[in-house]
Amino acid sequence: MGINRMNEASPTRAEHAAGMAAYMAEGERRAQAIDNRGPVRFDADGKLHADILEAYWKDGYYVFEGVIDADEIAQLRAGTSNMIERAPVNRDAKVDAQGRPALGLDFARDPYTFAKPLSDPWGGTGVLGGRHPSQMTQPTPEADAPEDVPFLMRGMCMTMDSGLRLYGHPHLLAIAEAINGADFVPFNDAIFVKQPGLGGSVAWHQDGVTHWESADWDEGIHGFNFQVQLYPTTAGNCLWVIPGSHKDGRIDIKRLVAENGGSEQLPGAVPLICSPGDVTMVNRQALHGSFANTSPDLRVSITFGFHRRSSVLGQKGALSMESDDVYDEQRIFDRAAVIAVAIDARQQHYPDETPFHYQPFAGLKDDYRLTEETFRRVIWDYNVKDLAI
Repeated sequence: MGINRMNEASPTRAEHAAGMAAYMAEGERRAQAIDNRGPVRFDADGKLHADILEAYWKDGYYVFEGVIDADEIAQLRAGTSNMIERAPVNRDAKVDAQGRPALGLDFARDPYTFAKPLSDPWGGTGVLGGRHPSQMTQPTPEADAPEDVPFLMRGMCMTMDSGLRLYGHPHLLAIAEAINGADFVPFNDAIFVKQPGLGGSVAWHQDGVTHWESADWDEGIHGFNFQVQLYPTTAGNCLWVIPGSHKDGRIDIKRLVAENGGSEQLPGAVPLICSPGDVTMVNRQALHGSFANTSPDLRVSITFGFHRRSSVLGQKGALSMESDDVYDEQRIFDRAAVIAVAIDARQQHYPDETPFHYQPFAGLKDDYRLTEETFRRVIWDYNVKDLAI
């Protein structure tokens, strides 16, 4: 069954990696058998190919191969590396490792979430609506490990020119439209950083918290997330998903782990192994998580999601948003305006690329071109208006 350390001392990095080996190999075999991956394909009408939609709705995830080209990946790597270098030296500091003022001191929302090396900061806590009820194994980091490491970075549209352009990628937006309708709306964005031998885990969870008891509940009501992979992901550092679990309603995760002998190595899960430039799409209701990165490989995943407009309109803040926030028409419009500006930012940088037509801003393109004024009005501190459900 692999590692079960509920009543034992934490494994070392090497012990954890060894204890995961058989589980990872079996997961890779399952992933290859499912084979729901390939390039983005559209039909003769420019709509996402029906085969891809069928595979996504069957298994709750899809891996799009080679979506982002090497030049854009290089720009995104430079941007995320700068964010990592500009991070405070620890969660309480105001300066980075070079003594400079850390990035984000003037932001309305702190762009960094830190974790102890190889820890599970959310598992078994009430954080984020208590959606991570069972804590993952937390291996003992090596003696020279830092006190804190960046775990999550936010605000890519205001901290990275390449991040804003990525948000306007025509193929990704076309996929969002195919899944959530032409009036789709944004959720949020975050960059997961899992440094080799240091990166923490994300306990098994389902993302949504708002609509589980809704009379209109279905398998797509909580939306989906993209993850753009900047480096090769492996079974040792990638996201794992249990295929088909997005159809099962709210899952008793704590019971699943208990019935598995207390082991987090849940049966049936598959690793989303990727090359740089691949993009995963995961239903937010699918049961998913990632293990402590005791592998030698870096993972940096740019994550951003989208909702159906009907799932968000009239709802109140959830997860990291204030519970007294109301997602009314204006709030949705203001947050969705980031997409309109991102489309223009991308068009300015890639003039030969056909831009995406975002229906909610039809006829408003001239008001949402990327300028210094729209950056301050629309992009600066945009994430205080995220639409979390």
